[in-house]
Amino acid sequence: MANDSSARILAGLRTWIAQAPPGTRVPSNRALMAEYGASPVTVQKAVHALTALGLVETRPGVGTFVRAARTTRPPDYGWQTAALGSPPARIPALATPLRDHSPDTIALHTGYPDRELLPERLVRAALTRAARGEAALAKSAAAGLPELRAWFATELADATPTGVTPPAPRDVVVLPGSQSGLSSIFRALVGAGQPLLVESPTYWGAILAAAQAGVRLAPVPSGPAGPDPDDLARAFRDTGARAFYAQPNYANPTGAQWSPRLAERVLDVVRSHGAFLIEDDWAHDLGIDTTARPVAAHDDAGHVVYLRSLTKSVSPAVRVAAVVARGPARDRVLADRGAESAYVSGVLQAAALDVVTQPGWRTHLRAVRHRLRARRDLLVASLAEHVPRADLAHVPPGGLNLWVRLPAGVDVDRLVRDCAAAGVAIAPGHEWFPAEPPAPFVRLNYAGPDPDRFAAGAELIGRALAGQGRHAAHLGEA
Repeated sequence: MANDSSARILAGLRTWIAQAPPGTRVPSNRALMAEYGASPVTVQKAVHALTALGLVETRPGVGTFVRAARTTRPPDYGWQTAALGSPPARIPALATPLRDHSPDTIALHTGYPDRELLPERLVRAALTRAARGEAALAKSAAAGLPELRAWFATELADATPTGVTPPAPRDVVVLPGSQSGLSSIFRALVGAGQPLLVESPTYWGAILAAAQAGVRLAPVPSGPAGPDPDDLARAFRDTGARAFYAQPNYANPTGAQWSPRLAERVLDVVRSHGAFLIEDDWAHDLGIDTTARPVAAHDDAGHVVYLRSLTKSVSPAVRVAAVVARGPARDRVLADRGAESAYVSGVLQAAALDVVTQPGWRTHLRAVRHRLRARRDLLVASLAEHVPRADLAHVPPGGLNLWVRLPAGVDVDRLVRDCAAAGVAIAPGHEWFPAEPPAPFVRLNYAGPDPDRFAAGAELIGRALAGQGRHAAHLGEA
């Protein structure tokens, strides 16, 4: 019947409760059925909703009563200020790519691929098999499952040219995601208070991991082609650093991929200074126009500490990565991991290994390449049409992101807020700079959900940018 609505009963009872003293008995279900002409199920739904809201309480065998409103004294945690003291490093707020937005927001800020870009069938089947197997109840070796370590070693060995000794499974340490691997590498190989060279811009997570480890960052300018080896050599000399963190393949955020010649020159600089290159191959499986070319494949003297993750290509829920390091460097990283987390979940390791050794894995990667190209090109075209003032100097040959430079004078933080209010989430570029950004940038992810809404998202960005320009012009006239 038309009047049979629990929402109508709920609204009426909330009005009644607002005027009733605490402890007043709520009319019985029978009385409410008669008053509202409602069914027993509808009345029960309304009463359950009131209970969930904390407005009433039910006493079995007695009835339902208006609940007394509790006034609580705000807790005082001021004592913790003295107990904790000043933090050793100022850790920034939650990074934009990790923030949640409402489901109807056009999400161009995220750092992860959309679900349709993941091998869902392979992942679900692999997790089921892993849960039924020995890994569900067994402790993993500290360095990881031998079979998974062998797979990571073989993947890098396949790219190793003749004359270079390929890595062995012993050189591999499995990690619970690459973020924890960065923390371990920075602690174990750089150390608190010591300098670390990084590309600028660079991955925000590396900046955060360095801050937590107490490492001092020294930026090296890097653009669409990568860093200048002469700048890198100068930074090694000026700082005394013994490590350089970089992403030679599809760098986050610029999308840059080093040429073979640049990789060779950078490796020569690193070797000449007796230093490490910490190579983060985060997007190894996400090539579009090219394939990843690990610099580590050309080094067998232990200068390159190689980090590869499966989180972006397999599933964000399967946080499995590995570091390939040789000599004492590997032992130090393993010791740090043992102190940090003892070992990685055997179930996740077994599932990851299952996925990447299935025949369907390579088929999936070929399909992802085409889907990423379509999404990237769609977002590039949308920006060209709706945000003509934006400068996209480089269309990335792989990865997940576009790195967009905005006109001088744009207030990026305000633009991000205005876009969020309009229904599109974007990431401010300053989060990727270890020092002051040289210009206003934003990072846009073309692998996120709803590519059909990319054009609408670009139009909203264009409107927000134009609105900021009009505001600046009005201030100038005033």
